[in-house]
Amino acid sequence: MTESKTDSLFAHPMGAVGAFTFDETVAAVFPDMIQRSVPGYSTVVSMSGVLAEHFSQADSKLYDLGCSLGATSFAMAQRAAKNCRIIAVDNSQAMLGRFAKVLQENPTTVPIELVCDDINNITVDNASVVTLNYTLQF
Repeated sequence: MTESKTDSLFAHPMGAVGAFTFDETVAAVFPDMIQRSVPGYSTVVSMSGVLAEHFSQADSKLYDLGCSLGATSFAMAQRAAKNCRIIAVDNSQAMLGRFAKVLQENPTTVPIELVCDDINNITVDNASVVTLNYTLQF
């Protein structure tokens, strides 16, 4: 899998700190950052897969809005109904770039389409499952 580093981005005093962005430095440490800063993150991801198994319908789309590195997309792909496909949307090209590398190293039987865009611009159609995990907070 693509190497993830330990998050120490804000471990040392800094001058003026700009707005938080999901750039390449954050994408590189995101797995460590999210595990340490969001209690229950792994549970939410795995439950997204369980919900996809229960609610996905054959020949439909599953949307992962604010997909980051794709943990929820992968969880849904493992349990989605027959002939589904996943539309994974994020507005950070750095996150999607890392997601693409992980996807290349770990292909799924359910097609996952990566879309770099603001979720406000996305038309959700033929969807049986839509996730929006930790997206509104950012």
